[in-house]
Amino acid sequence: MPVDRVAGLVLAAGQGRRMGRPKALVRTAAGEPWTVRAAQVLMDGGCSDVTVVLGAAAAPARELLADLPAATVVIATDWHRGLSASLLAGLSSLRGREDVTAALVTLVDTPGLPPSAVARVLGAGSVDGATLRRAVHRGRPGHPVLIGRDHWEPLAAVLTGDAGAGPYLRSHRVSAIESGDLWDGEDVDAIERPGVD
Repeated sequence: MPVDRVAGLVLAAGQGRRMGRPKALVRTAAGEPWTVRAAQVLMDGGCSDVTVVLGAAAAPARELLADLPAATVVIATDWHRGLSASLLAGLSSLRGREDVTAALVTLVDTPGLPPSAVARVLGAGSVDGATLRRAVHRGRPGHPVLIGRDHWEPLAAVLTGDAGAGPYLRSHRVSAIESGDLWDGEDVDAIERPGVD
């Protein structure tokens, strides 16, 4: 069941230098675009809608999402500034939606993320504007991250460069939700397996 007033947020704006192309254009071995997979996993895990932040190669990446009507696309025009630009663009797009209490954030380059890990973070307690949770994988911080609305403005004030929300989460006593039994939490920086495009 969708969790009311929690919007999914997929960060997919980067150039993917180590990957050799924008990760928003990468597909699984079965041909599913990572952007579509990430958005669908957030919805299957309990988010009622998802915003996907694009930047590098935004036009072809947007086309990949055309058949996913529950996904809204936002463009981070300053995507070259790093991860912070993607997160700022995503949170800014949600700020005007009074129905949204929290954002559940993941990265496009975590194709192993299962809906069960999303559901675990969402279901770890009630969700309000003060909620701050993140999945950990055998104690190692990872995604998804649940950020209540009360944190959006102070987080935006400290985001810079290629750093995400990690420093803010550590200084604000984020609740850690162990998810290592569900998946390894790894992000994929390079495709080395045969048959994966």
